[in-house]
Amino acid sequence: MTEEQKLSIIESGKQYFREVIIPNHVRGLENLKLKDFKINPFLVNYLAAFLCGDTEPLSLAKALVFPRILGTSINTSFGQNIQIFISSLAQIAGNASGIDGIDIEFIDALDGRKKYCQCKAGPQTINKDDVATIFGHFTHLLNKARLDRLDIGITDMIVGVLYGNLDELSSNYKNIDKTFPVYCGAEFWEHITGDSLFYHRMLKAFDEVVEENDTEGKHLTLEITRSLSNEIVSFYSKWNF
Repeated sequence: MTEEQKLSIIESGKQYFREVIIPNHVRGLENLKLKDFKINPFLVNYLAAFLCGDTEPLSLAKALVFPRILGTSINTSFGQNIQIFISSLAQIAGNASGIDGIDIEFIDALDGRKKYCQCKAGPQTINKDDVATIFGHFTHLLNKARLDRLDIGITDMIVGVLYGNLDELSSNYKNIDKTFPVYCGAEFWEHITGDSLFYHRMLKAFDEVVEENDTEGKHLTLEITRSLSNEIVSFYSKWNF
């Protein structure tokens, strides 16, 4: 793969983070109201005191808001919208596949074989049903290849996990890997680009996008916690703490 292609992948990743992930995260936090939280009255004071050392309204607000900001929703958004990035990757690194269950077809930079790849976001992002579905798609393709005398082997059908390490793979991925290769994180990107450091270049590029927005999140957090704190003051008597 040329350096120009690598840079195009990096830029598409930055664009995905800049135009999809960050806006979705911000939209999920804007205009939060007290009614949007499922408050456990037995725990909220403890959590505020644990976090801030007191149970003042602002501390209570932080105990409610911080888990929402740092919680699983942004990881969910990353996974749900990953197809946008995969489509860009397919255009640069190979071809978007027309085969059911295959996201991208590319020439493996390490062994020179054409790979038929289903892409996944991270090392914990599939369930048991997904395993059966992936096996079904790959087995169907393998049978078709045999009938049509196509040069497609078991190791040419892969699952590519965009981030993470092999030791982080869930048991569901490991079950797939017993038959079909699962490439994760740096290994996956090396098979696409031939560059063992490309994954780390990608991570650095995402950090550059973070630096573009390093004050926006801080200001939004202050705005949300102050607004929520005012609500808590107004309705404090109803909470019965």
